[in-house]
Amino acid sequence: MEDRVTLDGIMMKCNQDPGRLRDTSDCEKARIAIERLASQNVDPAAEKRRQQEFERAREQLRLAEERQRQEQEAKTKVDAYTLPVVPVSPPATPNERAPASGRETGAGTQPGGNTTPLENRG
Repeated sequence: MEDRVTLDGIMMKCNQDPGRLRDTSDCEKARIAIERLASQNVDPAAEKRRQQEFERAREQLRLAEERQRQEQEAKTKVDAYTLPVVPVSPPATPNERAPASGRETGAGTQPGGNTTPLENRG
């Protein structure tokens, strides 16, 4: 719709008594056409200022989110050099160890607990 007088007439009918209209699609189309016409009459300098303000605000938001992300990472990061020192207990000697299976040595094992290389397990 390019005729502004027709658009104004349709909008007046839509705004006066919306319950009386059977078809509201004309109202929606008129609203869309008015919005498009209004967007065509924008001052380029004002549009450029608005775009620059938007970019500046977006950059500030990005920086704030980046700082927040770095703070979160710093809280969850573990520094191995600042951890407390835990003494390491010496390994148990072979005489103090209990066998895992309950048997001292099984058939086919050597005294050190190793199996013989040619043993056939199958």
